[in-house]
Amino acid sequence: MPLIEIDRLKRTVTPAWESPVADQVAAAWGYPAGTAKWWRSSAAHVFVLPDPDGKRYLRFVPDAYLCAGPVAAMSSLMDRLATEGAAVVRPVPARAGTLTVTVPTALGPMHAMVVEAAPGEQLDAEDLDENRARAWGAALAALHESTAAIDAALPEAFTELAAIPDRFAHDPEFVKAASRLAARIAGLPRDSAQFGIVHGDFELDNLAWDAGKATAFDFDEAAHSWYAADIAYAVRDLIGPAGLPTAEHRRSFDEFIAGYRSVRPLGDTELADLRLFAGAHAACSLIRIDNALGTVGDDEPEWMADLRADLTAMARSHRELAITAAEAV
Repeated sequence: MPLIEIDRLKRTVTPAWESPVADQVAAAWGYPAGTAKWWRSSAAHVFVLPDPDGKRYLRFVPDAYLCAGPVAAMSSLMDRLATEGAAVVRPVPARAGTLTVTVPTALGPMHAMVVEAAPGEQLDAEDLDENRARAWGAALAALHESTAAIDAALPEAFTELAAIPDRFAHDPEFVKAASRLAARIAGLPRDSAQFGIVHGDFELDNLAWDAGKATAFDFDEAAHSWYAADIAYAVRDLIGPAGLPTAEHRRSFDEFIAGYRSVRPLGDTELADLRLFAGAHAACSLIRIDNALGTVGDDEPEWMADLRADLTAMARSHRELAITAAEAV
């Protein structure tokens, strides 16, 4: 989400972490004013809601950033997966009975949904052992098995690559790399064994672990894509600037792949393509970062200036990875 959109909402958040905008949205689920507490804003604004069983999460995005269709498709996908027994969080219907609601607010229309909290705790790469890494890979494979028979009106991955030549005309080295990555991806097979609906961001910070079982949340990046591309994005914390597993995380990477292959096939050609997908993801990330950065305002708060600096540094590392991967593939 653009930093300016995050700032607009953040300016409404009180010292008690409440927001009149969130109150307007939460009312669609019957929550009184002052109930929703701001947690974070990135791809969506996220507020915590109380629940008899613990908590829920209110998620909403401005219509100016994302239209209602993708939000509805994402919630429908999650609901179907949860109904069919997949380990994903379930959306909570609003008072109107729908999974998503468009609410007029002081900051414009917001497309919203509420999801249950995932049971358990989050892990990071340093918490992985052989069993956890293998379970992580198996969990992603199981999700791919679950989505195989589903058709959803989700976007297609890697469409941002087409915008790079114009957006980054000042950086011919990067444009050349992105064009090479795009050409390689365009030639990949799209049979149902390799291509389908993917989570899009199956990193450890989007999973909660309970008794060795992972439950997935945050389907903001769900799309039609290659399953191997979903793997490449999931394990990016295990990957170095060359697009290959680091020595530190090689064992976890290998166990992840072994876990995946214990549930569904992953050919050696698909495995070799992980570097291609890592580079393509990095290239697309530059478009997203550029969209988020926007233009510098005259009265930017300190937190925004700090985040802008972090995103700029991140963009440099993504550029390096995209160029390195393009040269290798």
